[in-house]
Amino acid sequence: MGTLKAIVGFVAIVGAFFALFQVIPPYFANYQFEDALNNEALAATYSTKTDEDVRSIVLKKAQELELPLTREQIKVQRTGTQGVGSLAIAADYTVHVNLPGYPMELNFRAETKNKGVW
Repeated sequence: MGTLKAIVGFVAIVGAFFALFQVIPPYFANYQFEDALNNEALAATYSTKTDEDVRSIVLKKAQELELPLTREQIKVQRTGTQGVGSLAIAADYTVHVNLPGYPMELNFRAETKNKGVW
């Protein structure tokens, strides 16, 4: 009986580690993506980049991180003028995680907003 409990406990621990190994990378990639959005919003607020330029840079970063994101899912909104306005970037996407017996969809919303100095 003690051996059976040990085997069940070991299988449960291995299963938990496997699940974490599958679920943690999308969250880490989202963290890196949000950091890249923050940096891009900060830089693009004070530059002459168009909204399409910003969208292309964000899409390139998403592709580097292997995120399932399309150009249409990236929303760039600029208000005001260069240096005194604000720039908001948002992207909604879903990552499919295929756990044995329990496939799941992780929904993410990465967004940031940077205001100009005035």
